[in-house]
Amino acid sequence: MNFEEIWAFLGRNPMLSLALAGITVALVYTELMRAFRGFKGLRPAELTALINREDALVVDLRPSAEFEKGHIPGSKNVQMAQFDPENKALAKAKSLPVVAVCKAGMTAVDAAKRLRKAGFEKVYVLEGGIGAWQQADLPLAKGRGK
Repeated sequence: MNFEEIWAFLGRNPMLSLALAGITVALVYTELMRAFRGFKGLRPAELTALINREDALVVDLRPSAEFEKGHIPGSKNVQMAQFDPENKALAKAKSLPVVAVCKAGMTAVDAAKRLRKAGFEKVYVLEGGIGAWQQADLPLAKGRGK
């Protein structure tokens, strides 16, 4: 297949061409936004390494009942409604990597943006949330935690 055949196909199928252009623009936009958002997404194995190597602070933003049923060992539970990156207790963690965790990874993005805005430099989000952690067969601690 050469360029002329592709061009002819696109000319014969304007709706497919438009859909392809739209999807391409959406993908480029998504990747650009991800690159400039100021924090990085981590897979469960990467989070484990970060905890072990750099003593990362893991902030679990899920409701306490969900947290108590199972959470990443050593994580701190903070409700999103009470999440305050300017809190004095968090100030000492500004030099540490901070990882936001939620159920599926969406709430954590908002928390990560707030952490970056508050001056935290090493901010991460667990991609896929606690569900991804469970799918990776990594251990969960039960109870209130630390």
